[in-house]
Amino acid sequence: MPNPMRPYLLLSLVFFFNLFQSMAVSDPTHQALLQCLTQSIPTDTASSIIVSKSNPSYTSVLRAYIRNARFNTSSTPKPLVIITPLDESHVSAAVICSQKLGFQLKIRSGGHDYEGLSYVFDKPFFVLDMFNLRSIKVNMADETAWVGAGATLGELYYNIWKNSKVHGFPAGVCPTVGVGGHLSGAGYGTLIRKYGLSVDHVVDAKLVDVNGNILDRKTMGEDLFWAIRGGGAASFGVVLSYKIKLVPVPETVTVFRIERLLTENATDITFKWQTIAPTTDENLFMRMLLQPVTRNKKKTARITVIALYLGDSDSLVSLLQKDFPELSIGKSNCNETTWIDSVLWWANFDLGTPPTALLDRDLNDAGFLKRKSDYVQTPIPKSGLESLWQKMIELGKVGMVFNSYGGRMDQIKPDETPFPHRAGNLYKIQYSVNWEQPGNEADKNFTTQAKLLHDFMTPFVSKNPRSAYLNYRDIDVGSTKEWSYEEGKVYGESYFNGNYERLVDVKTAVDPNNFFRNEQSIPPRSSSILHSSYGSATCLITAVHTCWYYIVFIFSLCNDLF
Repeated sequence: MPNPMRPYLLLSLVFFFNLFQSMAVSDPTHQALLQCLTQSIPTDTASSIIVSKSNPSYTSVLRAYIRNARFNTSSTPKPLVIITPLDESHVSAAVICSQKLGFQLKIRSGGHDYEGLSYVFDKPFFVLDMFNLRSIKVNMADETAWVGAGATLGELYYNIWKNSKVHGFPAGVCPTVGVGGHLSGAGYGTLIRKYGLSVDHVVDAKLVDVNGNILDRKTMGEDLFWAIRGGGAASFGVVLSYKIKLVPVPETVTVFRIERLLTENATDITFKWQTIAPTTDENLFMRMLLQPVTRNKKKTARITVIALYLGDSDSLVSLLQKDFPELSIGKSNCNETTWIDSVLWWANFDLGTPPTALLDRDLNDAGFLKRKSDYVQTPIPKSGLESLWQKMIELGKVGMVFNSYGGRMDQIKPDETPFPHRAGNLYKIQYSVNWEQPGNEADKNFTTQAKLLHDFMTPFVSKNPRSAYLNYRDIDVGSTKEWSYEEGKVYGESYFNGNYERLVDVKTAVDPNNFFRNEQSIPPRSSSILHSSYGSATCLITAVHTCWYYIVFIFSLCNDLF
């Protein structure tokens, strides 16, 4: 007997199928965002800065600044939309529209985010990618520069060199790091003992707040200006640019690299390095690498001392023969060069490489990696170093980087910026492991190695709290799901020590509803108003899923038709 409902069911099926198809094709998230942005941005411009999943460029734009392949897998949560502003006003519009539509906004500048917190989230989200906002304006009259948050350190160094051969800036050794993230997390490099941190030379900034206002130091106030210089600016707003004060560097600097195996007095050198590197002439920065290696089919360990001296090689050799004879350095170990050439050398370019190499952003360069950090306040005894070698050899892959403090770092109060790790710290440790193999098994193996070495070092490093460095982002330090004060305190005190309380106060004042957030952001004091409701774009997506539900339901009613 014919089913009298059949024509109506078929019509309903066709209706819902067409509705679903039209909504899916139109990409409701893209359309809602575009409609919102065009209220303040010309339509053509707004359309050009939105990269949704249906855009053929989506994958290449997302991957371009991912530097950790652990967060570039098929299962990694991806943003619904990437917003690529061309102008400061576009950032304001993006902040306002993301809130109106009820989507989390992740802020990415540079991509050297060890835990992917700037482009991964477990709920629907947008990425605000700052790579287009990278102008650099150097003013030698007052020895300053305005630097866009999307610029790289290499671009900054190159532009300084173009304007002066005797000026530099104290920041990191990797030229592809983004200025915005580097400076907001403190920033340091080979000039740390002479000039301190990057943020110690930030004199102004431009920022978009939660209301979409563009603020400078005067209009944002000193508390917020303090917070974004080392407290992780992504907790408070979107930094557009920083104004920095350049520092003088001599016409001639000296670099050297010396390697020693355990059989070549490595233990004595490492022990002595701990007391000499933080106390010697502030013009000398010595980094030490510790690595497990294999020589003649036998596992052992190697140390490498890498140095920058703001002066000539004669002065450096004389200094180290007096302070550090265990290193046995001679003039033949040294290379005299210019500051810009030393920047290239530290970035693993050959001496003599043209400075234009610093402009290469090296896009899509991502390996698998894990980083952790610690601070050492008392020298590790030789017995401890001997046991450390054995642990590193046993684990097999994890290396360590010792970065000497002292000098200018001893002279700046721990609360002058949010970065508190100043006097009293001999050096900072970075735990480093890289691997090539994809997959969960390799990920678990190598991240576990890093954790085991970090655990082993517990007796030798800072305590109460065990401190960590924000720019070596490490989710093992702690993370939040509810953005409560208590959750934030776990990682907040490790990164910021006593400065955590003031950061919470600033957050509560400038972003009480906690729009700017990630898994390790600063929370406001009250947790009762943290979660923004989903807006119209989310409703549209829900409508698509609802349509699909009804299609399936109608199919179940009409199974006698097929």
